[in-house]
Amino acid sequence: MNPLDPADVATASHRRAFLARTGIGLGSIALHTLFGRDHLAAGASSQSLGLPGLPHYAPRAKRVIFLCMAGGPSHLESFDYKPELAALSGQPMPASFTEGQPIAQLQGQVLKAQGPMTRFGRYGQNGQEISDFFPWTQKLADDICIVRSLVGEQINHDPAHTFMNTGTAISGRPSIGSWVNYGLGSESNELPGFVVLTSEGGRNPQPIASRQWAAGFLPSQFQGVPFQSTGAAVHYVRNPPGIRSTQQQELVRTVARLDRHRNEQVHNQEIDTRIAAYEMAYRMQTSVPELMDLADESPTTLAMYGATPGDGTYASNCLLARRLAERGVRFIHLYHRGWDHHDRLRKYMNICCGLTDRATWALLTDLKQRGLLEDTLVIWGGEFGRTPMVQLKGGKGPGRDHHIKGFSMWLAGGGIQGGITYGATDELGYHAVENIVHIRDLHATLLHLLGIDPQRFSVKFQGLDMRLTGVEPSRVVQEILT
Repeated sequence: MNPLDPADVATASHRRAFLARTGIGLGSIALHTLFGRDHLAAGASSQSLGLPGLPHYAPRAKRVIFLCMAGGPSHLESFDYKPELAALSGQPMPASFTEGQPIAQLQGQVLKAQGPMTRFGRYGQNGQEISDFFPWTQKLADDICIVRSLVGEQINHDPAHTFMNTGTAISGRPSIGSWVNYGLGSESNELPGFVVLTSEGGRNPQPIASRQWAAGFLPSQFQGVPFQSTGAAVHYVRNPPGIRSTQQQELVRTVARLDRHRNEQVHNQEIDTRIAAYEMAYRMQTSVPELMDLADESPTTLAMYGATPGDGTYASNCLLARRLAERGVRFIHLYHRGWDHHDRLRKYMNICCGLTDRATWALLTDLKQRGLLEDTLVIWGGEFGRTPMVQLKGGKGPGRDHHIKGFSMWLAGGGIQGGITYGATDELGYHAVENIVHIRDLHATLLHLLGIDPQRFSVKFQGLDMRLTGVEPSRVVQEILT
């Protein structure tokens, strides 16, 4: 080996010193520019960047709003009218439908049919069947695609939500929003790419675990961020009393400099996540109050939604969803808890629909008026449906049990054909029998509309190429696309 020239040693030493210093210095410069509006306008924040090569092809949708009716709304009182079930009401369910089938709370009981508990009508140019519980959704008949043939695999609430949101009942996997946020990034530099809003009202609001919007094995910066619709929108973002903005800026800058310096040695993606979290939190100190301040919304708009700022209702969350969509948030997940109608179904359907139906109509109408619906995919539905068999609990009035073999959801905007009904259940609404859509198919279709090939979008974890759609067969439901 040739001895090093002293000049080379000096040059190498200077280079090492330069890199050591700029490991902090360049990070500081980058963070300093982060606080400038020019940088934000240029979209240079790491939060906004998706994976190289994505999308795979031209997307039809840029963002998703998932309206989750947590608890499982009855398809038999919403979008799947069954006159044969009405004729059989009060009589024993034929054993050919129920024998050997999974049932949540009706095991060992005499299974009797329960006809629809409300009237249905036909709406829109194609005569979509929608129940009288949803008078405002009836007005959307030409905008929505009703899918009547969904099937799931989990019969109880928490695992069913986990399956709907992650594609598996195994806890710890990334949620849909995290997958999308990780793959495509956010269009916003001032707000997270994945935001969660919750409301409640109805029978027995089921708890929603935070793992429903967790990032799983993806970097944690891609998890959903819950926004509170009352009080402080995001916990721990505001400065403590006595802390000025300049002090906060210096703190964030110093921590980021130290983190970047350390990460040059260890290359840990969670350190990058921490840096991104500090930077995003700083930006959110300005952007979140502006988002939550509805003073710029007209009285007409507030009345259309039925929203009262700061009341924490589904109506206010729908208005916030539109504002988040306008600001470039990629995935917006609304949960309304209260649809678990084991008894007094009529009463609680009226309550739940009274709290949500008009606001859902207002959201789609508002998006459409603003030119946002054409590239926003909106999904409405729960984790499963309800049984055609009646459930009677303590003489409180008839309800329905959990049901996964056939239920309904609807989709709109973002490349979806409006005004059509797809798929069907059998004559009693028990089994999906025509154009069956598994939850994995729903996920594949969602990714496809965002420009992502569901078979090519994977992450190596524990030696496997993990996908939202899993290793089981799934398909894009092309028949419902424009």
